[in-house]
Amino acid sequence: MHETFARSRSVAMRGVSFALVAAVAFFAGLSLGSNTNSAAAVVTHLPFIGDGLDATPDQNLDLTDFWKAWNALEANYVVTHASSSLPTEEERLYGMISGLASAYGDPYTVFFPPKEAKAFSESISGSFAGVGMEIGIKNDVLTVVAPLKGTPAEAAGIKAGDLILAIDGKSTEGLAVETAVSEIRGPVGTTVVLTLLRDKKPLEVKVVRETIQVPETDDGLDEKTGVYHIALYQFTANSASLFDQAFKRFKASGSKKLVVDVRGNPGGYLDAAIDVASHFLPKGTTIVTEDFDGKHPNEKDTSIGYNDIPIGTKVVVLIDSGSASASEILAGALQDNHVATLIGTKSFGKGSVQTLLDLGEGSLKVTVARWITPEGHWIMGNGITPDIVVPYTASDQKNKLDPQMARAVQFLTEGK
Repeated sequence: MHETFARSRSVAMRGVSFALVAAVAFFAGLSLGSNTNSAAAVVTHLPFIGDGLDATPDQNLDLTDFWKAWNALEANYVVTHASSSLPTEEERLYGMISGLASAYGDPYTVFFPPKEAKAFSESISGSFAGVGMEIGIKNDVLTVVAPLKGTPAEAAGIKAGDLILAIDGKSTEGLAVETAVSEIRGPVGTTVVLTLLRDKKPLEVKVVRETIQVPETDDGLDEKTGVYHIALYQFTANSASLFDQAFKRFKASGSKKLVVDVRGNPGGYLDAAIDVASHFLPKGTTIVTEDFDGKHPNEKDTSIGYNDIPIGTKVVVLIDSGSASASEILAGALQDNHVATLIGTKSFGKGSVQTLLDLGEGSLKVTVARWITPEGHWIMGNGITPDIVVPYTASDQKNKLDPQMARAVQFLTEGK
């Protein structure tokens, strides 16, 4: 579900969609306002220009075949199903724009007709009923990025990496993320049936929708090992402040061993990730680069410069396949700047930036940039590879074991 950030300029959401389901291409990248708590956004140089978009026809484009098709359908098409009807000219126009957007082969570049645009806008503007998971497209298949902590999706046993084959019996093949999100959401107390594929085996999961309230942080000191942990479950508008408070408690504890846990964190506000990273990096240090592929100057997001990590502190960041977007930005920045050791499994790989443009009464969500780590690694499709790979198996979960955290504690206490 759908990565916006509080910026003084226009912003863009990044990449995956909040299916709370929550839902937004949030951790994806849209140009939106700063009042959502489910989007991982980034600044873009594209303004909200709506109907001011350039409408100059491309004189080199031959539309002869298009008009032939339009006229042939107009002259010959006959309704054959009682439930169907002839599309209006407006509906056909929307279909044309949708087809144009889908021709780019990017699951995050999507056109929303007016009704869908309104629903999308509502989905990123506040809380609503859903199941509580982040979803995205991976290898052309609708995939669970992560179930969110304390939500119906987690309670139903949905796991990061599950492939979503059908929603209420309807195939998800070719389904846009935002459409899937809207179909998974629904009134509180109603049930959605998800057909999943896990370990090459299909399974059907029924989930009762609820109003989603997700905890954002958790922290504390293990008196036995002296290791302090701070878990971040999202990067919302409140996360930076909550992390600041947890970080103060960490410093007050006197510990010099810190675990920052972003496993299952699907992303959120870019500004929140920058704020968190700034506790570990000097002012001006590159955290992430937004690469506009030459269409606009690249933009570097840099550390605010809190740089208040106690001298001599060893830091581990835990990541897994449910760590996406803003989580990957944080992990990649701390890894590339050599201030933390990453432990766990490879992250999701959501590293593109979208902007949302008004188009008539609809909206066009367009990928406008990609995220690159300080050392030049593309996050999109590649993810972040941990320094120490430690799997977390179904058996571990069943037996309530956490080998990744155990390995982090070993690294911090034994130095290896």
